[in-house]
Amino acid sequence: MMCFVVWLCKGSKEPCRASNSQSCMVQKLDQKLPVANEYLLLSGGVREGVVDIDLDELNVYARGTDYDMDFTLLVPALKLHDRNQPVTLDMRHSALCHSWLSLRLFDEGTISKWKDCCTIVDHINGATNYFFSPTKVADWFYDSISIVLSEIQKKPQRGMPKVEKVEKNGTIISIILGVGSSRMLYDIVPVVSFKGWPAVAQSWLMENHFWDGKITEEEVISGFYLVPACSYKGKKDNEWRLSFARSEVQLKKCISSSLMQAYQACKAIIIKLLSRPKAISPYHLRSMMLWACDRLPANYLAQEDYAAHFLLGLIDDLQHCLVNKMCPNYFIPQCNMLEHLSEETVMLHARKLSSVRSDPAEHLRTAIEHVKAANRLTLELQRRGSTTSIPSPQSDGGDTNQPDDRLAKKLQQLVTENPGKSISVFINPDDVTRPHFRIDDKFF
Repeated sequence: MMCFVVWLCKGSKEPCRASNSQSCMVQKLDQKLPVANEYLLLSGGVREGVVDIDLDELNVYARGTDYDMDFTLLVPALKLHDRNQPVTLDMRHSALCHSWLSLRLFDEGTISKWKDCCTIVDHINGATNYFFSPTKVADWFYDSISIVLSEIQKKPQRGMPKVEKVEKNGTIISIILGVGSSRMLYDIVPVVSFKGWPAVAQSWLMENHFWDGKITEEEVISGFYLVPACSYKGKKDNEWRLSFARSEVQLKKCISSSLMQAYQACKAIIIKLLSRPKAISPYHLRSMMLWACDRLPANYLAQEDYAAHFLLGLIDDLQHCLVNKMCPNYFIPQCNMLEHLSEETVMLHARKLSSVRSDPAEHLRTAIEHVKAANRLTLELQRRGSTTSIPSPQSDGGDTNQPDDRLAKKLQQLVTENPGKSISVFINPDDVTRPHFRIDDKFF
């Protein structure tokens, strides 16, 4: 089914590959998409925080009820490739981490193809500037996919998955496909793809990082994207958000399994607890985890039996970010991703997190029960539908275990043994043999 979604954009009947020179089904409509294109398929949907996109405009889908597994597919509408120098973007009209994109960077043929998906700005000197519009591109992409799917459904082919739902969620197109009793959610995101590294994030490369010596800098800075999302006060029709999804895929290789387990558990808790009002997303949590990796000694983070400590540390870090209304973007630290939140909202979420911190094991068990209930729904639908087996639903990469009862029991033990203490990832770097607490020992 992953091949089907990529094939939908590419139109190739060949096996699914990262890039292909075949003309594509969507591209055939008006020749807009690059003929030779490269797609990034991420395990986990947009709601799981695999890319930094606001969740306010997304419909609520429930694992087990609506889908069994979820993916995100980044589809480049435009590509700018290697210039062997930092990529300078037009950020004069935007907040940090955001940019407008002028088609003056492209040739006349590209401008001609895409000008109906642009906003037009006329200058005093008579020149016309076309700015690539994320909202108009998303509208075009949704209309194009709908047309192609309609044609496919008129002449169904054997082995083709059933299209159960196609919806436009803001600038994201969500498709749920089914084969037998297996349902997969694909969030398709139209993006602008760049090779190289943005100039605004150049200083980040000068710092020391946890991945130094584990993977090469070339792997980390191979490319970035503009995704269709604007800042809190930005102009939706013009503003794109920088995304480092390609780099994050590489960085995940350097994160220990116990920390990833803690991240998955913390994510399961906050998705349910902090869902209203939408202020904290799994992407914020992911950023905090990356900062923790930079801050903490590698031999501490490598401890296999410290998942419970790491979970408590992530909760504490999230609490700290809320109370201070500060969550720096990992790649562009001068960008505070919580700056727009009201004091009322951050304190509401901080109080909710205080309840988690006072009894984390119970909240984790509740999150586990939600996962188990979703799995039971999937199995029940599977029994009713067909005998085709499907993989166990996992999220955000599928490379870590679901949170389990052992972690909940370890959490309970830590809290019981250390009443009133805030077990935090701010530890003494000179002694990583045992857990340490915050120096101020405060509990928000």
